[in-house]
Amino acid sequence: MAAYEGKQLRTTGLICGAASLATKQFHFVKLHTDGTVIIPTAIADRPIGVLQNAPTVGQECEICVVGQTKVSSNEALAAGDSIGTHSDGQAAPYAVANTTVQIVGQVQAGSGAADGYAVAFVDCAGSRRIP
Repeated sequence: MAAYEGKQLRTTGLICGAASLATKQFHFVKLHTDGTVIIPTAIADRPIGVLQNAPTVGQECEICVVGQTKVSSNEALAAGDSIGTHSDGQAAPYAVANTTVQIVGQVQAGSGAADGYAVAFVDCAGSRRIP
């Protein structure tokens, strides 16, 4: 099944802060301390959402904060998996009880393998670690 998208709440006005975002469409992204958007570098990073476009440095990012979106997968994902970000910005499955990651979504339609695309419901506005 091909990956697809549904209704989304997207951000406006956030600027790309890293050249690597041009190749990171459908990866999780986070806010840098300077207010620009970059790729997470650790599984504990709090993502702001899933990048919908492929901006270059200085261009505006389109980011799905809440909604149904394609996500690039770090490994095979199955429907029902709870997901957070891997250190490369791809979606990765985690146990809900894992206290080191931000659980930010659930897979609706799985990906066949690493570097594939899954469909997920994400809510990065309300992401938090489970105590």
